[in-house]
Amino acid sequence: MSEILENLFGSKAKTRIIRFFLLNPDESFSAADISDKNLLRSNDVRRELNLLSKIKFLNERSKKGRKVYSANASFPFYLELKNLISKANVFPQCKSLKKITSIGDVKLALISGVFLNYPKGKADMILAVDNVNKGKLKSLMNNLEAEIGREIRYVLVSSEELKYRLDMLDRFLLDFLESPHDEVVNKLPKLKRLIEGIKK
Repeated sequence: MSEILENLFGSKAKTRIIRFFLLNPDESFSAADISDKNLLRSNDVRRELNLLSKIKFLNERSKKGRKVYSANASFPFYLELKNLISKANVFPQCKSLKKITSIGDVKLALISGVFLNYPKGKADMILAVDNVNKGKLKSLMNNLEAEIGREIRYVLVSSEELKYRLDMLDRFLLDFLESPHDEVVNKLPKLKRLIEGIKK
């Protein structure tokens, strides 16, 4: 779906910037912020910001001596664009999710929230990983956030801590499992049985 949007909007940079502002409608960002958060080249960002400001999709103002941009909710096609972005279901088209097993010994990776267009979700991802590589985890999250256009709310635990939480019938974990979610990785037979029991 992201490739369809890129072709529709003309470039990856434009797609990411439009999605970013539609998903963060109440915030203002500098060109440098947008470049960092979306992993885009600064020249591409400045070009797209100029074009999007010119057609009034973005508001432009000065804040503490630097230019910042925010979404213009009065833009004629604002709601239509917002609906289009929300319908572009991020999973399974989110390419960076394929790299999830590179962050360590991944026992479990569940997604919900922003990945499934489920705004009521308390978390977007639950990860149970042993021997986690913090650098690769940070890189993965940066890439996911750039693809999606929002900060990822994730919970990281070891397999031992997950087992303890399951044994204690942890409310947060049960709420997550009872709400819409998808499995990216699940190497835990006990959890598979628990999920099947919840779905019945």
